[in-house]
Amino acid sequence: MDRLVNTVRPYAWGSTTAIPELLGTAPTGEPQAEMWMGAHPGAPSRTERGALDTLIAADPVRELGERSVEKFGPRLPFLLKLLAAGAPLSLQVHPDLEQARAGYAAEEAAGIPADAPHRTYKDANHKPELICALTPFDGLCGFRAPAEAADLMAELGVDSLKPYVDLLHAHPEEAALREVLTALLTADREEMAHTVTEAAAAADRLGGDHAPFAYLAHHFPGDPGVLAAMLLNRVRLQPGEALYLGAGVPHAYLDGLGVEIMANSDNVLRCGLTPKHVDVPELLRIVRFEPNDAAVLRPEASPSGEEVYETPIDEFRLSRFARAEGAAPTDVTAPTPQILLAVAGRPQAGGIPLGPGESVFVPAGESTELTGAGTVFRATVVA
Repeated sequence: MDRLVNTVRPYAWGSTTAIPELLGTAPTGEPQAEMWMGAHPGAPSRTERGALDTLIAADPVRELGERSVEKFGPRLPFLLKLLAAGAPLSLQVHPDLEQARAGYAAEEAAGIPADAPHRTYKDANHKPELICALTPFDGLCGFRAPAEAADLMAELGVDSLKPYVDLLHAHPEEAALREVLTALLTADREEMAHTVTEAAAAADRLGGDHAPFAYLAHHFPGDPGVLAAMLLNRVRLQPGEALYLGAGVPHAYLDGLGVEIMANSDNVLRCGLTPKHVDVPELLRIVRFEPNDAAVLRPEASPSGEEVYETPIDEFRLSRFARAEGAAPTDVTAPTPQILLAVAGRPQAGGIPLGPGESVFVPAGESTELTGAGTVFRATVVA
């Protein structure tokens, strides 16, 4: 078992205080957006034995177990994070596995450099993800019913939005959503910036359900993503609640601290709320234009006290243990690799004390017990 030393990424949207407060450290004044736990080559966790990606590459069966290697290959199939949003993240969507493989192969064949700003596919993997709130967490996820989006836009009283309102009342709903998103992202940028500015002022006056869009426009003035965001459901998670984001589902996180887990991939197609490249044709091919209520996940408890967040994919499995003072030890030995992350109290994993924000990597098959009081998240795979 290895105690992990993890990298904090200073993305501009990160909170300056949330991760330091959890870790019990002094804020630096700079944004601290994500703390990565895993073997992603961009920022692998470090151990006393060396970088985690190097350890796994040297002996994948020992570290990951035969089941995981047979199913996912010789690498850790998930990336675990603490995510602290102090400002909105980009409005984005992820491809499914077939789309990722095809897109990556096409860009490789075209000779597009891996670090090119217009490169869309960084790897050949999909990127399903799960976010579990540690504090109240605000986000946007999935398309709302087009008629609801039409009402939201109409209430702003902006004349230049009327064509989009009319389109959203058309049928079928999927075609209406596709047509409006296409129109928003392909309209003249100068005209669209004027519309967004007028809409943001109205949203600020109205408040209530419109307040998030004034907030977005404050951070991204004139960005058509502000209007695209009005097509999505607003989701507010309470601590312990989670949201699963599958392929093709547009989403954006607005504010809050959470534990995030995802398949080990960097593939992101942006829809707006960003200065980065937006590949509109590819985006429209990937997005699933299906109106649905965003389903909030709550964990399913097992007799062992493990609370599992059920998802339809195998690259990761997230669960948590809320251990009371004096609770009996819990055996968490597994034939698959694990990362154990404490977020409260002072529990121990295999005798290693963990404060909030501290974590360990447990190689496959290594005998491990949780003891002591506190809350521990467990990340592993289904294999």
